[in-house]
Amino acid sequence: MRTMPRIASALALTIASLASTGLLADDARYNQIALRAEVNQEVAHDLMHVTLYTESQNSDPAKLAAEITNTLNQTLEQARKVNGVAVKLGSRNSYPVYDDKGQKITAWRERAEVRLESADFARLSTLTGELLQKMKMGGMDFSIAGDTRKTREDAMLKDAVNAFKARAQLATEALGGKGYKLVSLSLNTGGFQPQMAMRNFEAKGMAMMDAAPTPEIEAGTSQVTVSADGVIEVQMP
Repeated sequence: MRTMPRIASALALTIASLASTGLLADDARYNQIALRAEVNQEVAHDLMHVTLYTESQNSDPAKLAAEITNTLNQTLEQARKVNGVAVKLGSRNSYPVYDDKGQKITAWRERAEVRLESADFARLSTLTGELLQKMKMGGMDFSIAGDTRKTREDAMLKDAVNAFKARAQLATEALGGKGYKLVSLSLNTGGFQPQMAMRNFEAKGMAMMDAAPTPEIEAGTSQVTVSADGVIEVQMP
């Protein structure tokens, strides 16, 4: 009989402890709904990227490396003279060339890239045409500049929130609620950016660039998306 008060006391202490840690909190949430709303916008590409490469073969790897390096240096020197064009080296690799039996190395082949970037499409197109006298076209594509994307995303944030609020109101009305509380909300940005035109040129395409170093450029667009993901709690009458 003496153990009963102790048990009751221990139980009371346990309940008090649970309550203090929130395990028996009386604010349980019901009628919660997860919602998603997003807004999209087509944004014109404002950056042009060009990859040029030089490739050669020689039985003497030292002479081969010197030849490739010389071509790269000439290209870099010429490209760096053009204002508004960012220039950097791309990948560079070499590999052995074997005889017909695949046993003996007969030569070495090396390839190196130069990558150009500019917001001035006409200027970069002209430079590309000039550099094709000693380099080859590896690819050309377009993208949205980082500052442009951020500016557009910031402008779309309010639209995404408003779209979420409209959807939350629709869900509330569908459930017969009198209103809702916002439990959580996260805003995310992203978008699909397709690879644009003139990648992996064929001989015909290269000849076109040689003959017309300043062709008309159609940069295209990418879709920028801002989404609002959140949870609401519908307040019932």
